[in-house]
Formats: sequence, C-alpha cells, structure tokens
Amino acid sequence: MKSILLSVFFVIAILSGCSSSTVSLSEVENVPNHVLTEIDPNLKLQLINDGEKGSYIIFHSKGETEAKFETQENKITIKINEKKDEEELQKVYLLTTDPEPDEIIVYVNGDLMPFESVTGL
Repeated sequence: MKSILLSVFFVIAILSGCSSSTVSLSEVENVPNHVLTEIDPNLKLQLINDGEKGSYIIFHSKGETEAKFETQENKITIKINEKKDEEELQKVYLLTTDPEPDEIIVYVNGDLMPFESVTGL
C-alpha cells in the first residue's frame, strides 16, 4: 500500500512539472546588434520579438526603473516603476516564456501603457 501511494505521488509530481510554464524577465546590458538596429529612440515602449530567444521590451524612461511581472493563465502583466529624474535612459528587458503568452500588458507607474511598436525578427 505504501509503495502504491508513493508511486501515485511520483506520477502526479512528474505530470504537474510537465504542465508548468516558465517565465522570466531580466534587464539586458549588452543588447544584440540585430535588436539594436530595430530600436526606435522616439518611442516610449516597444516590443521586439526575437523568436525562440524571447521578446525584448524597450522602455525609454526619465530616470531609473524597476520591473516586475505577474502571470495569470496565458497572460503576463509587467509593472514598471519609474523613478523620475532628468536623465533619459533606455532600458531593455528580455522576457522569456514557455509557452508563448496570448497577451502581454505593461503598466508604468500604475498606468496602462500600450506598446507603440511591435516588431518580429
């Protein structure tokens, strides 16, 4: 009986691990050249999809930023907090997901901000 329960628990653990999704968001210091050529400095928020590698989110801010994300089913919500300053900065984040989300929503300082450009490489 003990071995049957252990086997059932093991199978459930494997199956639940197979269905989980992997999402990460990290700031990129060295942006690849093929992505740099697509960045428009006149746009505040831009998404560049690099196929299997992930999606680059480019945000032009006036000051330092902090970005966090939440996932809910097949939707990713990114929250960027901008610490206002006079210094113009370009922040590039790499969003990797498995599987690809149906929707990516971005809030900046609590306000919904749509992507001004979405590009596929």
